[in-house]
Amino acid sequence: MPITVIHNETCPICSREVAQYGRAAERAGVDLDIQGLEGEARDRAGLTREAAAQRFHVIHEGAVLSGLDAFIALWQELPRWRWLAQLIRPRPVRALADPVYDRILAPALYALHRRREDRRACKAE
Repeated sequence: MPITVIHNETCPICSREVAQYGRAAERAGVDLDIQGLEGEARDRAGLTREAAAQRFHVIHEGAVLSGLDAFIALWQELPRWRWLAQLIRPRPVRALADPVYDRILAPALYALHRRREDRRACKAE
């Protein structure tokens, strides 16, 4: 069963990172399905476009995971990234990493996304 990545393809940072995961998966023979905000996996996961843009999501073994749980599930599948999953997984590290992702990184990337969306809307008018 492939692991499905649902990411904000309009985010240059997200797109570069997910492209790296795609290349790593290809090299390792890992079945990775990469989809953007408009992909059918987003609907299958029960996510709105806005919810999908706010955080990183994966569908792994039938479960929808977001945030660091999603990263850890993905990294665990990629041989060259497993070390990072092992580093982040322990409870003391997660106690620090979760708030950094949830309160700083994800909101900052989402704010940039909203700004790009607003600029597109202004240009379309």
